[in-house]
Amino acid sequence: MPLSAHSGKGCMASIELWQGDITTLAVDAIVNAANNGLRGGGGVDGAIHRAAGPELDSACRKIGWCATGQAVITPGFRLPAKYIIHTVGPVWGAQDEATSDTLLASCYHASLALAAAHGLGSIAFPAISTGVYGYPMRRAAFVALNAVRAALAEVPSIERVILVSYQPEMQRIYGEVMRGLDLGERYATGGRS
Repeated sequence: MPLSAHSGKGCMASIELWQGDITTLAVDAIVNAANNGLRGGGGVDGAIHRAAGPELDSACRKIGWCATGQAVITPGFRLPAKYIIHTVGPVWGAQDEATSDTLLASCYHASLALAAAHGLGSIAFPAISTGVYGYPMRRAAFVALNAVRAALAEVPSIERVILVSYQPEMQRIYGEVMRGLDLGERYATGGRS
């Protein structure tokens, strides 16, 4: 049973931590930490493109572009998830820190708003921008958790948010930040959810 975390303004939603491969989650949507051109790259982006199959590349080519901090949606194709929400996080150091934080928070807000607009109730996020984009993990976790909590107050249809960590270090950091924000925590590792 997931631990419920109060997201503020009277809204309750489950915010969970999960360590493993995001492409295996059977949720309404997984979020892809995409690049602006929506072309599969390395890390989670490449893993999602490989697992979803060539149909995803075709769908992304039709969309063409996504601005940093924004989000677009495609079907999940060969994934257990029904949809993939693609969002482009900021590259750490490409702008000032406050702008980076605003853009990263916007990734979470835009993704949750898009999920709600499509009637989705569950969504899984990778640790956006913490890979090759170089965002400091603790700072990214703090921005992510605050953004999710704020966005959930505006989109009560979202019932379950899963913050996915591929690496144990990121999961540990998420847990520490959740405790610091008094959100509680629930851990799960591997397998399907």
